Amino acid sequence: MSGSYDESASFEEATDSFWEVGNYKRAVKRIDDGHRLCNDLMNCIQERAKIEKAYSQQLTEWSKRWRQLVEKGPQYGSVERAWLAMMTEADKVSELHQEVKNGLLNEDLEKVKNWQKDSYHKQMMGGFKEAKEADEGFKKAQKPWAKKLKEMETAKKVYHMACKEEKLASTREANSKAEASVTPDQQKKLHEKVDKCKQDVQKAKEKYEKALDELSKCTPQYMEHMEQVFDQCQQLEEKRLSFLKEVLMDIKRHLNLTENQSYATVYWELERTINAASAQEDLKWFSNNHGPGMHMNWPQFEEYNPDVSHTVTKREKVKKPNEGVSAVGDHVVAQGGDRGSVSSYDRNQAYSAEWSDDEQPASHSGNETNGGTNPTEEDSGKGVRVRALYDYDGQEQDELSFKAGDELTKLEDEDEQGWCKGRLDCGRLGLYPANYVEPI
Repeated sequence: MSGSYDESASFEEATDSFWEVGNYKRAVKRIDDGHRLCNDLMNCIQERAKIEKAYSQQLTEWSKRWRQLVEKGPQYGSVERAWLAMMTEADKVSELHQEVKNGLLNEDLEKVKNWQKDSYHKQMMGGFKEAKEADEGFKKAQKPWAKKLKEMETAKKVYHMACKEEKLASTREANSKAEASVTPDQQKKLHEKVDKCKQDVQKAKEKYEKALDELSKCTPQYMEHMEQVFDQCQQLEEKRLSFLKEVLMDIKRHLNLTENQSYATVYWELERTINAASAQEDLKWFSNNHGPGMHMNWPQFEEYNPDVSHTVTKREKVKKPNEGVSAVGDHVVAQGGDRGSVSSYDRNQAYSAEWSDDEQPASHSGNETNGGTNPTEEDSGKGVRVRALYDYDGQEQDELSFKAGDELTKLEDEDEQGWCKGRLDCGRLGLYPANYVEPI
């Protein structure tokens, strides 16, 4: 019997199997994790909605700023309209991203919140009803088998200890035979000890085998009941996984603007507007409004008329292409009530054709130095600081010249023709287009 015990067998490696006592806890924890994952998904949706909102706002701000700059800038005609179409695209795409944000928050987020509420029921003492039911189901299924397992483990321990005692007694008896000091009576007692240990081993082995047999008979029922509870957990998890997939498809539908017909229409309209731009059309317009195609009242002999004042009319603001200009009497008059921004074609202002041999354009101030007026004590202490948006080269002696980014002082508000009086930092006074600057 001494060979029936292997000491290393008493140190069996513990497995991580689901069937081990208590290892069902992972299946229960998965239920709690499902509730937490719903919260994570809602936080994920909220963050994406914030991104969509911020992008929408950035598009709107960008569109507003650049629409003003283009409208006030020197670009004109159909190419200007094509450029402005980019701002229209931004406004419409901004609206679409607002719709994405609304869809994420009002539909997807609410859908997850409602499903979570219907699928997980909180208890007064904490935790969720579904997790508690699963935990109790596993405990009930495992309890009989766990009891038999404990009895088997106890029997195994007793058997292994008996084997250890039997082996120790046999070793002592064998050693005593080689020692002369051991009396026959002592050897007899050692032999009796060995016989008793062998009997104990046999009894322990029988109990161990019986306990193991009872455990084995209990195992199939244990597995069946555990699988039934586990299947219930699987059904709950299947519902969660299927719902998650469904929600993710809803989110994808909201995010994927390429499936939105309105989104495709935005770029169809943008392309159509750009294709409509015509260089020849714009060149023709410029020629008719600022080139050889303009009307001219060529000098003719005129009789003296004391009722007519020979003064130069004040420069008038030329309108944009779609507003047009027309000649009224001896003056060029801009049509349309909208005081549009100064563009490149606004730099050549319209003047009266009534010139005499000794008449020159009237200066804005009485004293001129190097083509401009000197600052006076009256002007030096007042004004509003402004910054140039574009380069401007003065077309007349009483006009200022500056580069984009230069700062100057506005001394008088914009007149009805769109001109302001200002002073450069070098001290020079003169006129400049009001729409070429912005307040600092």
